[in-house]
Amino acid sequence: MSTAVRGNTEVLSGKELASRIQQHARDEARILHSEGLRITLAVVVATEDESTHWYVRSIERAAERAGIACRIVDLGPDASEQALAGVLEDLSAEPTVHGIILQTPLPAAVRADRLVGLIVPGKDIDGANPLSLGRLAVGQPAFAPATAQAVVELLDHFQVPIAGRNVAVVGRSAVVGKPLALLLLERDATVTICHSKSGPLERYTRPADVVVVAAGRTGLLKGSHLSPETVVIDVGTNVLPDGSLVGDVDEASVTGVAAGLSPVPGGVGSVTTALLLLHTAEAARQQSHAALLTASTSRI
Repeated sequence: MSTAVRGNTEVLSGKELASRIQQHARDEARILHSEGLRITLAVVVATEDESTHWYVRSIERAAERAGIACRIVDLGPDASEQALAGVLEDLSAEPTVHGIILQTPLPAAVRADRLVGLIVPGKDIDGANPLSLGRLAVGQPAFAPATAQAVVELLDHFQVPIAGRNVAVVGRSAVVGKPLALLLLERDATVTICHSKSGPLERYTRPADVVVVAAGRTGLLKGSHLSPETVVIDVGTNVLPDGSLVGDVDEASVTGVAAGLSPVPGGVGSVTTALLLLHTAEAARQQSHAALLTASTSRI
């Protein structure tokens, strides 16, 4: 495993790990294809946000490299909730579609919480349906939100201990913060979730062995918030006026203080995309097994 260091802070790049996960997805797709199954991922989009379309195109390219078909269903920024619901219900029922992503942002009048509940858990490869989060909470099989899982995978990749360690998660979204806390608890970490009402951030981040920042605020975490040797995972994706992408960490002040820091871009994001493809391959395998079992039972 190759590593880079900046000012005594190890750069926790996700590129090598993402490549490994993509290869796993590619191998699984090849096996399933030899069995007559063409894996298909559907991405539903309803926005004119260019950064979202850029991200969706990156998923499409990565899927093509992995041998997974990617169907983009673009309903436009004026799509109604009813239209989106109809598409999600159709995709959930379509046997040739194995994974479904409802890409955000959505039109202002649309209730996202209702729509994600229409994605059947077996195809919910980004853990958006509340049923998936509930299953995750009680230790039942479910696809975890890919970004939350990517954080844990990145920590494992760089052999950062989790069991028995104090982890501060900054941000409590249902996409990252809450599911990540569940995944870390499953790995025997002691987890603190920080949010806008928590008070001074350093009260929670300085005692932590690992800090994960997923709040969507540029430069939120600074070196003064940390003790030496803390490992920091930056999940933030903030677009600056010049079009560049930065995270939630003030990289200049954290570098040299933290023991490790994941970069933005090139950290958690690349691993997230790779996991979405692997989840799709795993979902296709599970659905194939279920179909064979149903067919076998019907002949008895």
